[in-house]
Amino acid sequence: MTSVQRIRGILAGLTMIAMSVLLLIDKDIGYLVILSLITVGMTIAGISSLFYYFTMARFMCGGRVSLYKGLILIDAGFFTGTLSDVPRQYVLIYLIAIHAFSGGVEVLRALEARRYGAKSWRLKLSHGVVNLLMVLACLIFINKSGTVIFVYSIGLLYSGMLRIISACRRTAMVYIQ
Repeated sequence: MTSVQRIRGILAGLTMIAMSVLLLIDKDIGYLVILSLITVGMTIAGISSLFYYFTMARFMCGGRVSLYKGLILIDAGFFTGTLSDVPRQYVLIYLIAIHAFSGGVEVLRALEARRYGAKSWRLKLSHGVVNLLMVLACLIFINKSGTVIFVYSIGLLYSGMLRIISACRRTAMVYIQ
């Protein structure tokens, strides 16, 4: 990782931490900001996946996965943008699905990294376990109105801290002679 990438990672982590604190402080606009962030994030990820498909992946073996991923992400982004008038429990169910999927994937990646002897499997495992604990908290407090803002803010805070930690971590260099 170059020094510019490290600085970019630290700045992104600090931005995420600042956003989570602002969402926790001002809960009135927090719900709409969360919906906007999810909408913009998924839409941009979908567009970038489609761009990757049309520029390179359509010529690759298994490149259609990138096409399907892009279409699904764009649809999910647009769908999230329409959820501003529905009860917050539906958005909480949406967050439960996102955190459950990412937590499960992260736990499986950590177990695979442990099998291969990687040193960073504990950090991945803790990230997955925290996501699954957030799912549990969402299920317990599903009828509370501020749960969406609290869960998203805590997830953003934790992801920002992990981004700073991974940016400050030394990376292994492979030298070929």
